[in-house]
Amino acid sequence: MKSTHPTIALVGNPNTGKTTLFNALSGLNQRVGNYPGVTVETKKGKFHWQGQTFNVIDLPGAYSLAARSPDEMVAVDVILGREEGEAKPDVVVAIVDASNLERNLYLTTQLFELGVPVVVALNMMDVAAAQGITIDVARLSERLNVPVIPVQANKSKGIQELKAAVAKAVGASPPKLAPSFPPAFEEEVASLGRKLAGDVPSFLLRRLLIDVGGQTERLFKTETHNHLDEYLDSARARLAQAGCGVPAIEARVRYGWIRQATADCLHRPVQRPPSWTDRIDAVLTHRVWGLLVFLAIMFIVFQSIFAWAKPLMEAIGAGQEWLGAWVGAGLEPGPLRSLLVDGVVKGVGSVLVFLPQILILFAFVAVLEDCGYMARAAYLMDRLMARAGLNGKSFIPLLSSMACAVPGIMAARVIENRRDRFATIVVAPLMSCSARLPVYALLIGAFLASPEEASITNWGWWRPGVVLFAMYCLGLVLAPLVAFALKRTLLRGETPVFVMEMPLYKRPSVRIVARRAIEAGWQFVYRAGTLILASMIVIWALLYFPATHPSGDNYDRLLAERQADRDRWEEQADDLAKELEDRPDSDKQRQLQAMRTTIEAMDDEIRELQQAWKAQSYLGRVGRWLEPMVRPLGWDWRIGLAALASFPAREVMVGTLGLIFQQGEGDASEEGYQLQLGRRLQEATWDDEPTRKLFNVPVALSIMVFFALCCQCASTLAVIKRETHSWRWPAFTFVYMTTLAYLGALLVYQVGSLWSGV
Repeated sequence: MKSTHPTIALVGNPNTGKTTLFNALSGLNQRVGNYPGVTVETKKGKFHWQGQTFNVIDLPGAYSLAARSPDEMVAVDVILGREEGEAKPDVVVAIVDASNLERNLYLTTQLFELGVPVVVALNMMDVAAAQGITIDVARLSERLNVPVIPVQANKSKGIQELKAAVAKAVGASPPKLAPSFPPAFEEEVASLGRKLAGDVPSFLLRRLLIDVGGQTERLFKTETHNHLDEYLDSARARLAQAGCGVPAIEARVRYGWIRQATADCLHRPVQRPPSWTDRIDAVLTHRVWGLLVFLAIMFIVFQSIFAWAKPLMEAIGAGQEWLGAWVGAGLEPGPLRSLLVDGVVKGVGSVLVFLPQILILFAFVAVLEDCGYMARAAYLMDRLMARAGLNGKSFIPLLSSMACAVPGIMAARVIENRRDRFATIVVAPLMSCSARLPVYALLIGAFLASPEEASITNWGWWRPGVVLFAMYCLGLVLAPLVAFALKRTLLRGETPVFVMEMPLYKRPSVRIVARRAIEAGWQFVYRAGTLILASMIVIWALLYFPATHPSGDNYDRLLAERQADRDRWEEQADDLAKELEDRPDSDKQRQLQAMRTTIEAMDDEIRELQQAWKAQSYLGRVGRWLEPMVRPLGWDWRIGLAALASFPAREVMVGTLGLIFQQGEGDASEEGYQLQLGRRLQEATWDDEPTRKLFNVPVALSIMVFFALCCQCASTLAVIKRETHSWRWPAFTFVYMTTLAYLGALLVYQVGSLWSGV
C-alpha cells in the first residue's frame, strides 16, 4: 500500500513513553498508562514539518523483535511491509529510555537489521539525570551511526528537533553498523534462505533460527510444508556444536556490541543510592502491607463513587424527568408519546443518570495508572495468578476489563503463551466492567443504602462502598479459580515466568486524567445514544404492543383518563386540606379521608391496568414463559425479562426496569428519576401475591451477583471470536458464565432468604 506522505513508525520497549511521544508528535488524544502493555494495536496520526505531512504509526511495545506474542509480531510485519493494508515505514523512530540505555538498545540493534532508516529518540532524559546518569549524545550518535535526539515527551521537549531529524532521514540509507554474528551462524542463515527458496528477508531467516517456538516459526510452519521442523532442529544442533547455541548467541552478540558502543558515552554512579521509589515499594509491594493498601485503595474508590456522584446524579435525574414531562405535555396519549417519553427520554435517561459515577471511576483508574501504581498491583497479584496457572502479566488485561472487557481482552495480546492468552481472554469478562455499575448503583441505592442509616455515627455510611467493592472482588476471586480449572483441563500447560519492569512513580498529569475520564464519559454517552437507544426502542415496542384492552379501548388512553381523574381528585383533596388548616371541620375531615381512600383505590386501578397491559404484551408473554426458570432466584417474569433484554448491553437492564415498573409520570420537582425508580422497585409486589414485596435485599444481591458473573455483552463475545479466531471460545464463555451466574444468584438468594427469614 503506497502513500503520498512518508510513514514514520514508533517502536520501543513498553513504558518508555512511546505513546506519549506519539501524542506529542501527532497531537491526537491517545490513552497513556504508566504500565507495560497499554498499546496493543497500532495507532495512527499525522504531523507537519516545513510544509510536508508525515503519517505516524504507534506500534505495540516490545522488548525484542523476537516475536513471541501477536502484538510483537505486528511490529515486525509492519516494519517489513508484510502487514496487509499498511505502507512500509520510510523511517523507524526507536524510543529509548535514557535511564535504561543498554537494555533498550537491544531492540534498537534489531531495528538496524531491517533495512529501514532509524532515528533514536532518547526519552526520559530528566529521569536519567535524577539518577545521576549522564549521556554524551553526540558521541553516542557517532558510535551508533544514526541520529540520536534527546527528548522529554511528557513536556514536549526536543519534539521539533526530532521532527527535523525524521524529515532528514526520509530517503537516507539504512544503518550501516550492526552487531555481527559468527560466520557459522551466517552460513546457516544463507542455507535456510536457499531451502525456503523465496524472497524471505534475512531478518526473518535469523528469527527462524533463533526464536524457538516463536511467532515467526509458527508463521512459516503454516505457510510451508517442506519438513521445516526437521531442518530447523538439525540447523540448531549444528549451531550448538559450533559454539553458537540459540537463543543465547543473540544476547551474547548484541549486548557485547552495545557495551562497546556505549563504553565512553554513558556514565552512571558506582552505587545508586536508595530512592524514594524504593522506599515506597518496600510497603506497596510487601506481601501483606501491599495487599492491605491495595484493598484500602479499592474501597476508597468505590465509596467515593457513591459519595461524590450523588448530587450530580440527582441533578441529571431531575433534568431528565423535567424533559420527559415537557415532551409529554405537548402530545396526545398514544404510541408516539409513549415512545418519546418512556422509550427514549426515560429509557435512555435512566442509564445516562449514572454518568457521574462512570467519570469518577475512570478518573481514579487514570490516576492509579499514570502514577505507576498499577504495575505494583500486577506484581502483588502474581502470586495469586501463579497458583491459577497464569502469571502477573494476565493481571493487566483483567484490570483493564474493570473498565471494559473489550480492550481488556485485546490487551491479552501481550501474553506470549497461547494457552495463557486464551485462559486470560475467557476469564476477563468475569471482571465487573463499568457497564455493570448502573445496575449495582440502582440496587445498592434502593436496598442497601437506607438514608436513615447513612450516618457516620452508626456506620451505615460504609455499606454502599463495601457492597460495591464485594461485587468487584467477586470477579477478582473467581477469575483465577476458573483459570485454574482451564489450565488443568482444556488449556493444560506450564506456568510461565513473570518478568515486568517497575516504572518510576510520578505525579499524575491532570490533563491525562481529565482526558481519560472525558473519553470514558463520551464513550458511555455515545453507547447510550446508539446501542442502548436502539435496544430501548425495541424493548419499548415489545412492551407496548399489543395495546388493546379487552374492552376494545387503548390501554394508553385508558390510563391517561384514569390518571387525569386521579389528578383531579388529588387537586380537590389538596384544596380541602388547605381549607381545613384554616377552619377545622369534622364532617369535611371525614370527607377528606374518603377522598384519600378513593385516590388510593384509583392508584390500585392504575397499577392493575399497567400490570395487565405489560403482562399481555409480546414481551410479557415471553416473560411468563421464562418465569419458572428464574423464580428460584427470587425473580418474577419482569426481572427475568429485564435480564434477558440486557444481552446487547448490560446498561439496558436499568432502562428496562424503568419501563416495566414505572408508575405514573412522576414529578420532576420532587426527586430525580433514579430515586423514583428505586422507590418503585421498593413498592413492587408479586402479581399472584399483591401483599408480598417483590424486591428485598436477597433479591437485590441475587440480581447483582447474576450480573457480576453473566456475559451479558454481545461486543465482548464478538471480540473473543476475533481474538481466538473461533466461535467455540465465545460460545464456551457464554455458556460457562451464564451457568456460573445462575448458580451464584441461586445460592445468594436461597441462603440470604434463610438468613433474613424472608
